[in-house]
Amino acid sequence: MMPDRRSGPRRPGGRASGRRGEPRDRPAVAGALRLLAPVGVLAAATAAVCYVAAVDPNQEGHYPTCPFLSVTGWQCPGCGSMRTVHALAHGRIEDALGLNILAMAAVPVLAFFWFRWARARARGRPVRVKAARPALIWALFATVLIFGLVRNLPFGSFLAA
Repeated sequence: MMPDRRSGPRRPGGRASGRRGEPRDRPAVAGALRLLAPVGVLAAATAAVCYVAAVDPNQEGHYPTCPFLSVTGWQCPGCGSMRTVHALAHGRIEDALGLNILAMAAVPVLAFFWFRWARARARGRPVRVKAARPALIWALFATVLIFGLVRNLPFGSFLAA
């Protein structure tokens, strides 16, 4: 009697080796494993936002003071970001815009890059390593520096937190 060629070579115990004997849910498991990092980052960000929403940064004693502010007396580009997150978590968008407009602009940008990363990981495609062209990175750096400078000048006081 001829062995059945469709089933492939047999393993000890009678089960065929190869793809036919493997569980069919391996692609689903692999896809879930690829999403562990994006889901972990999302969970950490959600936990941080929930903590800042629960513990008001407007009350003294809960968070340390900005080291740049305490040494120089000037607001750094990030000053007011925690209060911005607190205001956003409570649905006060106007207050958030008044505290740090640069942090408000960063929220949709960060969400875009997170979604792009998660989608690439879910599809099993390589994640782009290079963030952007150097000119764009320098433009972002200049924007942050100019924002930090202007918010400490008399005519830019509307940007101060």
